[in-house]
Amino acid sequence: MPSSTWRMRSDAWEYLRFAVKRLALGDRTEADEALAADSEIHRSLRALETLEMYWAGFGQRYVTTIGELLASGEYQTALDRIGRVVNRLRAVGTSEEVASDVDPEAEEEFPGDSDPRPRFEVLVVDETTTADRDTIRAESLRMRSAADAFIYDYVIVPSADDAVAAVLTNPNILACVVRPGFSERTKQTLSRDLRETIELAHAATATPHTSARNQLASVQRVLGLADTLSALRPELDLYLMAGAHIEELAGALTKRFRRVFRREDNLELHLSLLRRVSHLYDTPFFSAIQDHARRPVGVFHALPVARGGSVMSSKWIRDLADFYGLNLLLAETSATSGGLDSLLAPVRTLKKAQELAARAYGAKHTFFVTNGTSTANKVVHQALVAPNDVVLVDRNCHKSHHHSMMLTGARPAYLDAYPLNEFAFYGAVPIERVKQLLLDYRAAGRLDEVRMVTLTNTTFDGIVYDPFRVMSECLAIKPDLVFLWDEAWFAFGAFHPVTRRRTAMASAKLLEQQLQTAGHARAYKEQQSVLYAEDGTPAPDEVWLSERLVPSPDARIRVYATQSTHKTLTALRQGSMIHVWDQDWVRDAQDPFHEAYMTHTSTSPNYQILSSLDIGRRQVELEGFELVQRQLDLATSLSQAIARHPLLRRTFRVLTAHELIPEQYRETGRAMPLRDGLSSMWEAWATDEFVVDPSRITIEISRTGVDGDTFKHEYLMDRYGIQVNKTSRNTVLFMTNIGTSRSSVAYLIEVLVKLAERFEEEQAQRDPEQPLPPEIVMPTLPDFSAFAPTYATDGVLPDGDLRKAFFRGQRRGNVEYVLGDDLRARVDAGEQPVSAGFVTPYPPGFPVLVPGQVVSPEVLAFMQVLDTREIHGYDPLRGYRIIKDS
Repeated sequence: MPSSTWRMRSDAWEYLRFAVKRLALGDRTEADEALAADSEIHRSLRALETLEMYWAGFGQRYVTTIGELLASGEYQTALDRIGRVVNRLRAVGTSEEVASDVDPEAEEEFPGDSDPRPRFEVLVVDETTTADRDTIRAESLRMRSAADAFIYDYVIVPSADDAVAAVLTNPNILACVVRPGFSERTKQTLSRDLRETIELAHAATATPHTSARNQLASVQRVLGLADTLSALRPELDLYLMAGAHIEELAGALTKRFRRVFRREDNLELHLSLLRRVSHLYDTPFFSAIQDHARRPVGVFHALPVARGGSVMSSKWIRDLADFYGLNLLLAETSATSGGLDSLLAPVRTLKKAQELAARAYGAKHTFFVTNGTSTANKVVHQALVAPNDVVLVDRNCHKSHHHSMMLTGARPAYLDAYPLNEFAFYGAVPIERVKQLLLDYRAAGRLDEVRMVTLTNTTFDGIVYDPFRVMSECLAIKPDLVFLWDEAWFAFGAFHPVTRRRTAMASAKLLEQQLQTAGHARAYKEQQSVLYAEDGTPAPDEVWLSERLVPSPDARIRVYATQSTHKTLTALRQGSMIHVWDQDWVRDAQDPFHEAYMTHTSTSPNYQILSSLDIGRRQVELEGFELVQRQLDLATSLSQAIARHPLLRRTFRVLTAHELIPEQYRETGRAMPLRDGLSSMWEAWATDEFVVDPSRITIEISRTGVDGDTFKHEYLMDRYGIQVNKTSRNTVLFMTNIGTSRSSVAYLIEVLVKLAERFEEEQAQRDPEQPLPPEIVMPTLPDFSAFAPTYATDGVLPDGDLRKAFFRGQRRGNVEYVLGDDLRARVDAGEQPVSAGFVTPYPPGFPVLVPGQVVSPEVLAFMQVLDTREIHGYDPLRGYRIIKDS
C-alpha cells in the first residue's frame, strides 16, 4: 500500500533481522517451520523483492541473494546482509548518524554510504538489462566529485507503471530521467491498492496530444508519462535522454522537461541534477541571516538586544542567552543592509525567498507575514474589497474575517455551514447554499455588489472543500468573483499528490487550464441552452442548483490563499504566507495589495520568523511528500488502533466521514478512505463535495462521563502532558503533523488505554445509590439570525453594515450591559436586542454574535449551556453588551 510503504519497508527489514537472528543463534530445528513457503519470513522477502526495486542502493538482486542464503542454511551471512540494510535505513538524518551507524563493511558493496553529504535519488525510466543498469550506476559513481555539495543514486525501472509506483512510494526521488525505450505496463506483482492508484494517476492526466508534430506513439507515451509524474510530484525535475532527432523533440517537449540530452551527455546531466537540487536547497534569506550573525559589526541603531549587547554585558539577564543561544541575539538587527533586505520593499534576499516559496506552493506570487494569518486575512480583505462591497463569508470562520469586514466597511452576507449538533461544532458550507445566495442577489438586481467569497479550507475540525468545484460553479453565476481561501490549517496540502488538488493554488491553476480548452468551451455552450431560454431569460433556480455549473471561458481566475505555515509546517509561531493566483493582479490588485500589506505589516518584522519561513520552504520542497505521507499514515494508524482496541472502543469513538459529513455530500461513501488505501482516498478526494483531512482525528468521549474541556486539561495535559487545542462538549481533536513520530502515537495510545481503564474502574466502583452525573446536554448550534433593521442593507438579503454597528457600540453612551436572564426575558417578551460587539466562545471559536446582529433565542440557549472557560466579548459579571434604542 503506497500510503504506508515507508513503514512496511522498514518493518519488513526489522522483522527479517529479528527472525533470522533467531535462526542464526537459536535451535536449527526451527528452521523448517520458519522458512516454510507461507512463513512470515518469506512473505517479507516477497514484499521487499518488489519494494526494493523502487529504492536505490540494494535492489531486487540483494533481496534474492538473502533468500538464497537462507535456503542454503547460511543464516549468519544472511543476517549480516540484512543488518547492513537496517543500519542504512536507520541512518537517515544528520551526518553524525550516518557516520556512526553505517556498517563499515557495507562500503565495499555500496560505495558512498558513509558520505555525510545530503543524498537524493534519481529515477531512470528505461527498459534495460542488468548489465546496463550496472553500467549506469557505475558511471554515476565515477562522476562524483569531492566538490559536489550533494550525492545521488539511481533508481532504474523499465515501465511507466513502475515509474509511477516509484514516485508514489519513494520520497527520496527528486529527479527523473526518461529514456524513450520504456514499456507501458509493469511486470511486478503489485498490491491491488498500488495498481489502482497507478491507474488513477494515469487517468487524471490522460489528455490527448493532437498536434501534427506529436503524432508518433513514442512521443505520446513520453508526454503522457511526463504529465503524470509532474502532476504527482511537481517538485520533480524531468529530463529526457534520447538518440535521434533531439532537436525536434526539444521543441515539442521543453514545457515538460527541463532539458533534453543525447545519451552520451552524462556529464551535463550529472551537473544539471546537482544544480537543480542546489536551487531547491537555496535559502537566500536564512543564509543572509547566518552571514550577518558571523560578521563583526558595530551597532549604532535601534535594538539594544542586537549582537547580544544588552544581554551579554548584563549581570541579571545572561540566562536569556543561555536559554535561547547566542545566535538568536547575533541575528537580531533592525538594519536592512548586507543582504538582509526589507520585508516592505524587498529587492534581494527576501524577494528571492518569496519567489522560491511561490514556486514551492504553486502560486503566482507569495508574501511572507510575520504576525499570523489573522493579519494575512486583513491584508487580503483590505486589498480586494471596498466599503459597501458584499462578501459572502462562512459565518463560523476565524474572527479575523469578521474584523476585516469591520475595518474595510464591506457588508458580510453570512453563509451557514451544516451543523453537527450531536458534537457541538459545524461542518462546512454546501455549494448549494453559496449558489442559492448568489442567485438571490441576481434576482434582486444586486449581483454586481457581490465582490468576494471567503471560505475556510480546511475547517478547524478537518472538513475539506473542493475549491475547484466551488469556484467553477460560482464563476458560472458571476464570472468576476474573487475568492479568499483561509487555509490556515492546510499549508501541508500542497505537498501530497492527493491533498494538493484541494488546495486553492492547485485548483486555480487547474481551473485556468481548463477554461482554455476546446472541450470546456463546448461544455459551456451546451449548458447555456439549459440555463437560459431562447429569449435570454434564466431558467428557474432549481435548474441552476441541480446542474454542475460550467463557467464561461472568459471568467477571470482571481484566487488568494492565506496559510498559517507555522501550524502545520516548519516555521516559528506567527509565520504565515499569502499566496496569489490572480489573472488581474497587475491591472486590478497589485497596488492596493501592497498598500494593504504596508498598512498591516510591522516596519520591524521578526527576522527569525522570516528565516524560518525560508528554510521551512526548503524542507517541504526536498522532503515534504515524505513528511506529509508519514503524517497522514500515522493518523490512520492512531484511528485504527482506537477503533480496534477492545477497551478503547468501549470508551472512545473515532468519528469518520459518516458522522462528520452528511451522506448527500459524499459520493464514494467511504468512512475513512485512507484506511482502505491510497486509491480509495484518491477517489473520495476527486469526487466527494467534502472530505475529512486524515491527519485530524476527532474522538467522541461521551462514555467517559466528562466534558471535552475537562478531558483536555485535567486528564490529558495535567496528568500526561499531552497537548491538544480543540475540544467540544463531547469531543477531542487529535492532530498529527510532520513532526509526529511513531513513538508519540504509541504514547498517546498508551495514555488513552490508561484513561479508559480509569474511567471503567470509576464507573464500576460508583455507589449504586449515588445519583448519576447529569448527562452532557449538547447545545443546538445557532444559525446567524439577522442584522437589525438599522444595520441591514435592504431587509431582504442577509448582508448588513457591521462597521456602523461596531463603531456605534464603541461609544459608552450607546450601549448597556444586560445579564443573560434579563436578556432572555426581554427576548421572550418580543424585543429584538442588538449586539454591540463580537461574542466569541472558545470553543467553538467563532462569533455567535457580531455587531448589529439581532440577539435570538437560539443564541441565548446555546450560550446558556456552554461551559467553556473563555468567551471573548462577554462579561460574566455584567452580561452582554447591547446597543441602546435610538
